[in-house]
Amino acid sequence: MHLSVVIPVFNEEENVDPMIHAVRDALDGKIDYELIIVDDGSSDDTVLRVRKYLRPCDHCVEFNRNYGQSTAMAAGIDLASGSLVATLDGDLQNRPEDIMSMISLMKQHNCDVVAGWRKNRQDGMLLRKIPSYCANFLIRSLTGVVLKDYGCTLKLFKLDVAKNLGLYGELHRFIPVLAQLYGAKIQEMPVMHQPRVYGVSKYGIGRTIRVLSDLMLMVFFQKYASRPMHLFGSLGFFLLILGFGCEFYLLAIKLAGASLSGRPMLVVGAIAIVAGIQLITTGFLAEIMMRTYYESQGKKTYHLKNTSENLEKTASIDG
Repeated sequence: MHLSVVIPVFNEEENVDPMIHAVRDALDGKIDYELIIVDDGSSDDTVLRVRKYLRPCDHCVEFNRNYGQSTAMAAGIDLASGSLVATLDGDLQNRPEDIMSMISLMKQHNCDVVAGWRKNRQDGMLLRKIPSYCANFLIRSLTGVVLKDYGCTLKLFKLDVAKNLGLYGELHRFIPVLAQLYGAKIQEMPVMHQPRVYGVSKYGIGRTIRVLSDLMLMVFFQKYASRPMHLFGSLGFFLLILGFGCEFYLLAIKLAGASLSGRPMLVVGAIAIVAGIQLITTGFLAEIMMRTYYESQGKKTYHLKNTSENLEKTASIDG
C-alpha cells in the first residue's frame, strides 16, 4: 500500500457520500491507497453510510463515544500501512484532489511533511478567520515553526513521521510543531477550500482558550521536554537570588540603624526564597519523571534517520 487516507468524522452523515466519491474520483487509478475512516462516536447514520462504500482494503473504526479529533486521527494513523499518510476532514471543505499534488511536492522537495494552506479560506470572518489568524501568529512567534496555516487538516506525511507524532488531547492543531520536534522537514502548499454544504461546524470561539493552553504545552515540549530542570532550575535560582538580595539589603540597612517596619520587601524576599526552593525541587522531580518515562518504556531521547549500514544497503540496492 502506497497511501493511507485517514478521515475522522463526527455526525457527518450528509457528507459521507460526496466525500467518499470525491476521494475515489481523485485517487482511483492514480495510486494504490487505503481509506481509513474513524467515526468519533457519531449519533447519526454516519457509520451506516460509510460501510456501504468500503473496499476489502479499507477500514472503518468506530469509537464508543466522542473522544475528539486528535484521538480519531491517532487511531487512524495507528492502522495506516501506506508509506505515505494523508489526513483529511470529512466535511468536504478541503478537496482530496490536492493529495496527488502534495505527493508530487513531497518528491520534488524531498520533505517529510506537506501541510495544506487554505489560501482562500471559505469560512466566517468573526468566528473562524480572525481567531485563526491570531492563533497562527502566536504559534509562529512562540514555536519558530513558520507556516501560514496550522489548522488545515489536509496534510501529507511519510509513515515514520505520522507514527511518531504522539497525538493526544487536542494537539491536532499543533501537528506541524510535533513533526518539527521529531525532526521532520516541512513544506507548505496552497490547497482548495470551499464552504461547508452539509451539516454544521464542530468548532466555536470557545476553543481559543484551549488553543492557548495547548500552545504553552507545545512551547514547553519544544524547549524543555528532555531537560525540565533548565526551566524550573533557572526560574528557581533567579527567585533565590532575588529573595536573598532583598533580605541582605534589609539586613545591611538594619545594621546601619534604619527601621524595617512598614517595608514589604521583607515579605517579598521571603516569598521569593520559598518559591525558588519549590521551583528547584519541582525541577528535580520533573527530571526524575522524564528519566522514568524513557527508561521504563525503553524509549530513546533521539530518532535515527539513517545509519551507515542502512546507507550501504541502499547503495547496493540502487547499484
